[in-house]
Amino acid sequence: MTQLEPAAPRGDGGLLRIRLDIAYDGSLFSGWAVQPGLTTVEGILEDALFTLLRRRVRLTVGGRTDAGVHARGQVAHVDLTAAEWEGMARGRDTDPSKAFLRRIAGTINRVLTSGPAGPDRTVRSMVPAVVVRSAARAPQGFDARFSALWRRYSYAIADTATGQDPLRRATTLWYPASLDVGLLNEGAALLLGMQDFAAFCKPREGATTIRDLQRYEFARGPGGEIIATIQADAFCHTMVRALVGSTLRVGSGEMPAAWLADRLAARIKDARSILAAPHPLVLEEIAYPADGDLMARAELTRARRTSDAVGEPQGRSGHPV
Repeated sequence: MTQLEPAAPRGDGGLLRIRLDIAYDGSLFSGWAVQPGLTTVEGILEDALFTLLRRRVRLTVGGRTDAGVHARGQVAHVDLTAAEWEGMARGRDTDPSKAFLRRIAGTINRVLTSGPAGPDRTVRSMVPAVVVRSAARAPQGFDARFSALWRRYSYAIADTATGQDPLRRATTLWYPASLDVGLLNEGAALLLGMQDFAAFCKPREGATTIRDLQRYEFARGPGGEIIATIQADAFCHTMVRALVGSTLRVGSGEMPAAWLADRLAARIKDARSILAAPHPLVLEEIAYPADGDLMARAELTRARRTSDAVGEPQGRSGHPV
């Protein structure tokens, strides 16, 4: 592996930024972010890192997922000292990346299977619910959150025309009517582009609801199930589930496609904002620019986040969650 300069140089000799690619079964967790008294993906990973390092470190994530949402392509980074990273091999002639993956896998399982019995019993009984798929030193300027170009999600739906496979009930929405894929795509097309998605977001103080929805489409898979693909520079809170939940009303014929455009223009979140269930939603991929463009992308995104907070005009850059 090509050795790169630390991604987060500091006056004390610098830290090494480590990129982690992660997958998890979100049905077992109360979302990504650490929350007091709840089992979360971030909490499990940070506890595992504490066990390995004997100090607390914080993860920076590319896309915060809500309770019940899964991931195949989550990305995070953590900053370690050179001694910590090289020490993963325990003095052996072993690639630290391979040693880290082996050790973190065992540590995650111990974290999941330890502790008092209680509401987390199900989580601990079904390991591995979290897998770190790869770990490597990040290129100069990499930031899992701010360097991202876009995030892509999938959402699986079985309507009455498809039939309901009980073996896929944990990752597929069972919709109680027949859906017209043509109508779904007609409605979805009206939402594409740089828009204010206030009608489809749970607002957060100081955060913008302007997003660039780059891809939103529905297609039937080989088994007849409908797969929605949703890609944007970033997503605000509950945005994907609100988009899917509203578009399904168009696909069923309950509402015309123009209803989605009207709601978008109104910028009002109300009782018509029905959230689709979280369990079919999967974070599939987070894309990043070429190594030489990572730092510039992160700086541009941070600058636009700052302008969002003070109400300055919006541009076409990303607005990370």
